[in-house]
Amino acid sequence: MDQEIASTRARLTTPRAAAVAGILFSVLLIICLVLIRISVPADPRDAGAWLAGSGTNVALALNLLPFSGVAFLWFIGVVRDRLGEYEDRLFSTVFLGSGLLFLAMLFASAAMAGGVITVFQTMPQQVIDAGLYGYGRATTYELMNTYAIKMAGVFMLSSCTLFLRLKLAPRWMVFLGYALALCLLLSIGFLSWISLVFPLWTLLISVYILIQNYRRKAAPAVS
Repeated sequence: MDQEIASTRARLTTPRAAAVAGILFSVLLIICLVLIRISVPADPRDAGAWLAGSGTNVALALNLLPFSGVAFLWFIGVVRDRLGEYEDRLFSTVFLGSGLLFLAMLFASAAMAGGVITVFQTMPQQVIDAGLYGYGRATTYELMNTYAIKMAGVFMLSSCTLFLRLKLAPRWMVFLGYALALCLLLSIGFLSWISLVFPLWTLLISVYILIQNYRRKAAPAVS
């Protein structure tokens, strides 16, 4: 059993493509979330005054979001490919399913927000008076801050389980991931910046994988 784990670790701790994709996803998503957070009021019942002055920042964030999603898909794909025969069906379902659901709801919320901004640019007063802004704003908020982030928490839990079972990361990093995942699952509605937890944790894991990759390549030269 120890030999199998050692063999698996040798294959899994050097996926440079997964590390690069994870870093790209994290950086782009952090930029998007920060742009949105500093431009849009945290209260989903706001009157929409930000549309007149901060719509450009939000539009930029929404245009960057698909590239972040592509990088996340690549990250998932490389990790699953490296797992190979060691990926059981339960892990495969939770890991892949939560990741895809997170992306689907992230894109759905972005599409809803983008639609509201586009319509506001052509007929601003009608959007506010007809209640279209209020509906779109509330729907976007619920999709992103309730459902998408909870799926991100499930993805973190399943990822940490993998790292713990196959010893792919330090134990402190794994248990930190468990704690942060529980925060996403239980307290998302109370902290406005908590959505940054997921990309920051992915960035931490990806940087660690990349560092380990270069250390392994440099080891023979040192000896």
